[in-house]
Amino acid sequence: MTIKLNWLDRAIGYVAPRAAIRRGVARAALDQTRAYDGAAMGRLTEGWRTRPTSADTEIATSLPRLRDRQRDLERNNPHARKAHAVWRKNLVGTGIRPRAKEGNPEAVRAVKLWEEEWGSNRADADNQLDIYGLIDLAAGTMISGGDTVIRRRLRRKEDGFKVPLQLQVMEGDQLDHTKTGEVGNGRTAIMGVEFDAIGNRTAYWMYPQHPGNAFLSTRAGLMSRPVPASEIIHLYRKERQQVRGVPWGSAVITELRDFDDYSLAEGMRKKIEACMVGIVLGAEDGDEAITPAVVDAKGNTIEQFEPGMIAYARGGKDVKFNAPASSGGFRDHKSASLHSVAAGYLVPYELLTGDLSEVSFISGRFGLVEFRGLVETIQWLCIIPMMLNQVWAWFCEAAYFAGLLSTPDIPIEWDTPEFESVNPIDDANADLINMRSGKMTLFEAIAKRGRDPIAVLKEHSEIAQLLDKFGLVFDSDPRRVSKVGNEQPSTSQQAAEAANTPPKPSRLKAVK
Repeated sequence: MTIKLNWLDRAIGYVAPRAAIRRGVARAALDQTRAYDGAAMGRLTEGWRTRPTSADTEIATSLPRLRDRQRDLERNNPHARKAHAVWRKNLVGTGIRPRAKEGNPEAVRAVKLWEEEWGSNRADADNQLDIYGLIDLAAGTMISGGDTVIRRRLRRKEDGFKVPLQLQVMEGDQLDHTKTGEVGNGRTAIMGVEFDAIGNRTAYWMYPQHPGNAFLSTRAGLMSRPVPASEIIHLYRKERQQVRGVPWGSAVITELRDFDDYSLAEGMRKKIEACMVGIVLGAEDGDEAITPAVVDAKGNTIEQFEPGMIAYARGGKDVKFNAPASSGGFRDHKSASLHSVAAGYLVPYELLTGDLSEVSFISGRFGLVEFRGLVETIQWLCIIPMMLNQVWAWFCEAAYFAGLLSTPDIPIEWDTPEFESVNPIDDANADLINMRSGKMTLFEAIAKRGRDPIAVLKEHSEIAQLLDKFGLVFDSDPRRVSKVGNEQPSTSQQAAEAANTPPKPSRLKAVK
């Protein structure tokens, strides 16, 4: 073990040599026990300042500015806008839909009520979106601002709602992030979320209106009030033990800002390079003294150049053209920057940019498989348990008290939207093999496409009856045509053949 003494150890050594040696031995022992290079102290990590803070401490000081900058980028930066759209489309698409479990007629009734009556036109408190539009809005708000707040709005009987329930989707800005500390009765608030003594969420401190609304009617709109937690759904992606979420592009906000600045500078440089300017200059011997000046054809002094300009120097008789210098490297820099942006947004580079020039079929498909796995993780571990299950519970409770359902506790399953197939033939064959080998059921294969299996089978039954009624035979009817295009024997013919076929002799010997 090598003992190294720093300047302080050496200074102490002049007075107390043993103390200096003990300090050096202790430091050497600490270095020997440190197993991670990332925790080492030295020249390479000298400027690395870190703090042992909690996620809430970090978020509390950064959330408002992160949220504002993220939204500014999504308004003005095309790649930030595209990343937002990619996540939103893949997470929700046309909707994550409920499906009744087989053999539960009450669940079938509830899903029909959800689809046809409540979810189609009465779920939105603003009376603009259906339930799937609200889910899409909530997911998009979470991506941009870090979290979404959904408030339950119960309606009275005289309001004319068959299911007396509406949902109000609000941005996380309406949750008072400055409300932190003791709030009385042994309760504590952290960034607007109130907890009791054992850590249960009891209330959310909400502004009546968006605090950034320039059209606030009264100053009371800037005063937060507690709303019971039973009336609120708080949706965000929980990556640590945290109370609030952060915008999904937080890791690349500065990267996108620098990219914008670089693109602007590069565009200005290209304009300058394109400025081919001719200047008339050069007086003959004996002419009067020439005062340096460059003017246009009307004699006005020129202070900036434009492409194709002809400028006249005072007393000039000869024409000279400038030679703008060209520069490259922008494409390489742009590609490297957008690769970093895609990694920070957790989306494939090809989906972020639409650039498929360097992608093969295998590499592109591998990237999509990885991304789809992440999408399913967020769907099943975030959106469904934190939002959709609670929305379904609210819906069933409202329908039960309205006399439309016999119980408020109705189990269902959720069908996520289908991923578009890169190679549909291979995917279909894979599903067929999995079903024939028992790894997948027909219900699972249909549900994976975002459809209700019971509804699909009913459609097949109705179509088969219509085909038989009109005497039609299509290649798509497996009852009549085999996979290779041969005619299938009828059911009665198969039964007759089975009845007329003598049983085969058994090859098993009797055991005495």
